[in-house]
Amino acid sequence: MSERQLPELITEKLKNLPTKPGNYLYRDAAGKVIYVGKAVNLRNRVRSYFQAGADHDPKTQVLVQNIADLEWIERDTELEALIHEATLIKQYKPRFNIRLKDDKRYPYIKVSWNEDFPTATLTRRIEQDGARYYGPYTAAWAVYRTLDTLRKVFPYLTCSRVITGKDPRACLYYDIGLCLGPCIGVVNKAQYRAMIERMCRFLEGKSEDILVDLRRQMEAAAENLEFEKAAKFRDQITALQQIVERQKIGVSELVDQDVIALARDNGSAVVQVYFIRGGQLVGREYFLLEGAEGEVNPEVLSSFITQFYEEVPYVPPIILTQEQVVEATIIESWLKTRRGDKVTISVPENGQNGELVKMAAGQATETLGVLKAQWQADQGKQVTALSELQDALGLASPPNRIECYDISNIQGTNSVGAMVVFVQGVPRKSEYRKFRIQTVQGPNDFASLQEVLSRRFKHLKEPPAEDRRDPRRKDEVDPFSLTPDLVIIDGGKGQLNAALEVWQALGLDHIPVVSLAKRQEEIFVPGRDESIILPRDAQSLYLVQRIRDEAHRFGLNYHRTLRSKTGLVSTLEEIKGIGPRRRKTLLQRFGSLDGIRAASLEELAAAPGMNADIARQVKEALGG
Repeated sequence: MSERQLPELITEKLKNLPTKPGNYLYRDAAGKVIYVGKAVNLRNRVRSYFQAGADHDPKTQVLVQNIADLEWIERDTELEALIHEATLIKQYKPRFNIRLKDDKRYPYIKVSWNEDFPTATLTRRIEQDGARYYGPYTAAWAVYRTLDTLRKVFPYLTCSRVITGKDPRACLYYDIGLCLGPCIGVVNKAQYRAMIERMCRFLEGKSEDILVDLRRQMEAAAENLEFEKAAKFRDQITALQQIVERQKIGVSELVDQDVIALARDNGSAVVQVYFIRGGQLVGREYFLLEGAEGEVNPEVLSSFITQFYEEVPYVPPIILTQEQVVEATIIESWLKTRRGDKVTISVPENGQNGELVKMAAGQATETLGVLKAQWQADQGKQVTALSELQDALGLASPPNRIECYDISNIQGTNSVGAMVVFVQGVPRKSEYRKFRIQTVQGPNDFASLQEVLSRRFKHLKEPPAEDRRDPRRKDEVDPFSLTPDLVIIDGGKGQLNAALEVWQALGLDHIPVVSLAKRQEEIFVPGRDESIILPRDAQSLYLVQRIRDEAHRFGLNYHRTLRSKTGLVSTLEEIKGIGPRRRKTLLQRFGSLDGIRAASLEELAAAPGMNADIARQVKEALGG
């Protein structure tokens, strides 16, 4: 494509391009950003796309054909351009860029060091709040398993008490050795924080120091004939050794490093990352890439590294990759600004580090194979949808069990509620339930919704009964005894606020609840003024729409069924003077509403229990 063939707008802009570093953005005819790039010299780089006879690869040829407009942003340095490129890619998600498909939030252990009496919890959000974060971990279950083990050795608080040291009695956890009892003054603030500091040292990979100290205390207790105390130290040592063994991968040095490897197949790309802290594998995670078609591996790895390390809270001093990355020197400079110290990107070929890269590459290939099998079975879309929904709503884990509620009525008659259940993105129709509104008169959707939610969730206040059977379904678990990972209400802020009143009354704060408004497909979340709008092409949006529509369909069908049964009855009962007995008589004598309408005034008056005045009112009401 030569410049003479270009739209006049682009031609003029090409003449005015500066020679400074910066970022450039290409837009299509609809004004959508389709590519973001960086350049040391904007003029040279951008003009190279449009030079006649340029030898572009097929992907770039298609890109150039779709460019309808361009803009640029000057930067002071190439480093600034690199930093902002990742930000712009995340903002616009241009289809011709290599980009992370899954904006995952990794599970971390959060130690609330900013509090007087710190606790340890799982989190997926890193904040600048003075807390300490450890990870990332492979999955939420790995965090919970680690926390359970750590608590046996470092019995941190899990309650929400305000610690004064003057409570009259401690909770059960103190009695069973899972809390130090600061609430009753057994330990003070300094002693409790010293214990948490030791736990943090262990999470930082300094496990041997902790184990040596525990062994010393165990031996001292045994020498003093305190065998019960010595046994407690022995159990703690065993528990910590289990964590260490799970994380051991054969790294002799106590180093912090990430190992990055890539696997590709027919346009699909997966990056596998091993997170090694203090010589221990604390987590591993895979990432899907889009837009990698036609790109060489060094370019793919470079794009991944810049996007990935823009988000994570910790950058290790060493990053190992299977191939050299494009612009490694400038990326190392950027990573140094993120870490605050030198960062090295290297490509090991031999030794332990070489084996680590091979291990990660093998894992990436295996992961890609598994994912392709899932995609072929159309299960990958459901996994993606749940992951996207988890991230969008800030949930602790993917919402594997989702329940959705809808209220149906026409002018306040035959109000009904519908409950549908989706498990791992698939409808479980055997657990659908319908509710006939019993306590609400007239068209009051908020009150009707509260009745439905109260009738459903009051069962959770009973003791857990995972094997309790629904008497109406002999072979199935009663769905009312199961706790959903997410509750969706069909409606807007009003419906959500109505649901939250039930949540408060029944103590359901542990169950996430949102509402979905149909007009703009907005998701309203408690405590948040602005709604969440999922991307129009997101699998998560398709899922919540499908769930909401299924609840509406199920409720509407039930409403129609009731209306068909009660429509004739309610029509007759609305006529003055027609009660249940006369209604029954007329139906028995004339067979249907049409039969009553077709009857003459004399025939109606002659029916048992009828008279001329009542017959006249029936004719006037029904016509005919």
